[in-house]
Amino acid sequence: MSDFLKTLTRKNSLRKQCADLSVEEIEKVLADLKEIADDKRAEEEAAEAARQAREEKIDVIRQTMKDAGIDLEDLLGAIDVAPKKKVQPKYRITDDEGVTHEWSGRGRTPVAFQKFFDKGNTKEDCLIK
Repeated sequence: MSDFLKTLTRKNSLRKQCADLSVEEIEKVLADLKEIADDKRAEEEAAEAARQAREEKIDVIRQTMKDAGIDLEDLLGAIDVAPKKKVQPKYRITDDEGVTHEWSGRGRTPVAFQKFFDKGNTKEDCLIK
């Protein structure tokens, strides 16, 4: 909890901080806090109304699907999802143990390729043709 919040939520701490303020200044702070609270309340009510509206739309869709005899699995089966495009390897090396490693050239350099490059080789040396 921040020091500011501790001060605001403890009456004695708040009283101590307000000791040097005039009544008008305290009333101004109260008015500002009330305005902030009203804004926060309005935001929360709007969020709740949006949540309820969304739930009502979902209920309407569920009922429509039920009336039509459509199951969620039917919908999922009907959706064409484009598979992620697999990036083809651009580089290939065989390490000292005879294991072949491939790399697309994207992202971090794999350890096997880094060792290969550390030996003085270049990317062109392992380019797949």
